[in-house]
Amino acid sequence: MSRGNEFCPPENAGKRKKITDMIALDLQCNNGHRFEGWFEDSQAFEEQKEKGLIGCPVCSSTDIARIPSVFAIKSAHPESKDYLDQKKQSEIITRSIAMYIDKNFENVGCDFAKEALKMHYGVSEKKNIRGTSSDEDEKMLREEGVEIYKIPLPDTES
Repeated sequence: MSRGNEFCPPENAGKRKKITDMIALDLQCNNGHRFEGWFEDSQAFEEQKEKGLIGCPVCSSTDIARIPSVFAIKSAHPESKDYLDQKKQSEIITRSIAMYIDKNFENVGCDFAKEALKMHYGVSEKKNIRGTSSDEDEKMLREEGVEIYKIPLPDTES
């Protein structure tokens, strides 16, 4: 692959400007088509825009505007204040749900599938229960029409 002016005829070699740095801009035409344009710098974009030299590749409109880029550079500190606030709120909500389930659902332990079936078929009174079950138990409960929800819960005692 060639770089620079290696393939230019000698008479033009000194006249061509070697462009090494380019900027990519996100653009949008007045019809809402988004596309990318590459320019030497912002001034080059503005000059070409004023002259009507930039056209939408979809509809050829020359009414073009720069739009915010979705490209972002990851900062050195990924855990921003907003992220930490959201993470803390998420932890508070998760802990609140765990505490609610702990206080309002009877823990039937490994008998979860057996107790759920009893309630489903009217052998015992319906109530909120929680416990553990195997993949086989869960498959059987679903086949029997028992609605179950698996919720991973943090330890509520810490």
